[in-house]
This record gives sequence, C-alpha cells and structure tokens, in this order.
Amino acid sequence: LVLTLALASIVSMAAWADSRGENSQGSDEGRHHEGGKHHERGKHHEPGKILAFQTMYAVDGPFLGEANAIRDVVGDEAAWVLRSARGSLDTTGHLRIQVRGLIFADGSPNDEDTFRGLVSCLTENGPTVEPASVTTQGFPATPTGDSVIDAHVELPNPCVAPIVFVLAGSEDKWFAVTGFESEEEEAN
Repeated sequence: LVLTLALASIVSMAAWADSRGENSQGSDEGRHHEGGKHHERGKHHEPGKILAFQTMYAVDGPFLGEANAIRDVVGDEAAWVLRSARGSLDTTGHLRIQVRGLIFADGSPNDEDTFRGLVSCLTENGPTVEPASVTTQGFPATPTGDSVIDAHVELPNPCVAPIVFVLAGSEDKWFAVTGFESEEEEAN
C-alpha cells in the first residue's frame, strides 16, 4: 500500500510538472526547453508580469481637475464612465490596456481620436524616492470609448508601486486609472 501511494504521488507530481512545462527528469533540472534548444535557468529570462488588472476607475468626484492629482497626473475636468477595462504590464515594459465604453458620465460620446497609456512608478534618485512616469503614443479610440493600447515603454529601474492610467490623446489628463469603485458605493 505504501509503495502504491508513493508511486501514485510520483506520477501525480510528474503530471503536475508537465502541465507547468517543467521537466521532472533529473538530466534537465535547472534548464528549460524552448524551440528545440535548452537554456540554463537564469541566463534566459521570460518577462515577469508586474501587474494584471481587470478593472479601472473612471475619473469623477474629487479626482476631477488638479485638486487631487495622482502622482502629479491630473484628472480630466469632466466626469467619465467606463464599461470595462483589462490590461497588463510586464518587466520589459510591455503595456497592454483594453477599454470599452470610456465616455463622458453624462452619456456624451468620447471626443478624443486617441487614448494613451501612462505608467507611474516610484523610483530611486540617490537617497530619495520620487515618481517617474512614462507615456505611450496615441492609439485609436472610437466615439463609443473603445480602444486597445499595446506598446512598450522604458520603465524606470526600479519601478515600485506602478499605477496605470488611460490619458487623453490631446492633453496630459487621465480618464481612467487602475482601481475600482463598487456599485454599492456609486449608489451612495
């Protein structure tokens, strides 16, 4: 019985390792296989995901205008709403943001031809910490507020506590930022 359980455990671990793309054989330990070639771990790095998000907060209330800028990024002076958003940022600076229904809160259509992405990090400057931001070029945005921002940005090193914004294409004001507001709070 003990031998049977031990063999079942080994088979289960091997299946788990295979499902993760790992080789459970001792001869390849410390290596991974890619395109027919073996690479030593540590010498070839896959980009690490810094952020993955499935929600953003559309600018409104006290975030409107300059009074409560986030990391020196000013909110638009008009309130916006957002139907859906998702995105990711990795260690190579690959930023992807998909927004749907990013329009004025009064129901008016989006009046920007393009949206841009902005990543704000905290970084080191000698013995001090300061914000550092990088912005993408503009990506087409529809009147219904749909857009896909897919770009590479040069992240500061280190990039600590990143925040992702969707900016207007024509001015440095944000329409959406990583975060959320529950429907219960919106009703109050």
